[in-house]
Amino acid sequence: MSEISSKELALAACKALADRRGRDIVTIYVRDKTVLCDYFVLASGSSSTQIRALGEHVEEEIEKAYAVQPTRTEGVHDGRWAVIDYGDVIVHIFNDETRLFYHLERLWEDGGNLEKYEEAAPEEK
Repeated sequence: MSEISSKELALAACKALADRRGRDIVTIYVRDKTVLCDYFVLASGSSSTQIRALGEHVEEEIEKAYAVQPTRTEGVHDGRWAVIDYGDVIVHIFNDETRLFYHLERLWEDGGNLEKYEEAAPEEK
């Protein structure tokens, strides 16, 4: 990514997922492990409708903020496992059963490269 860093794009995807109440949002830095990308962003949705809404919202927010479109999307309308590929960042949105079965965290995490996304608390006035 030239104009936007892969870390910034991953965090923008996390925020978009949190906006629509995605659950268990994590980033996994995988650049040292694969040439596929720099980051995986993982999240869960509670239904096929929510998974579809999460995927569409990620695409809309990143397009609006950075004028970046995914290279490829798969499964957004199937509602079990959506993949949105931005090149250096790949977003995975699962239903609970699929996420548990494939357990990408276990496959890619090495103790220091996984971060849970925590939205900043609103400032008190």
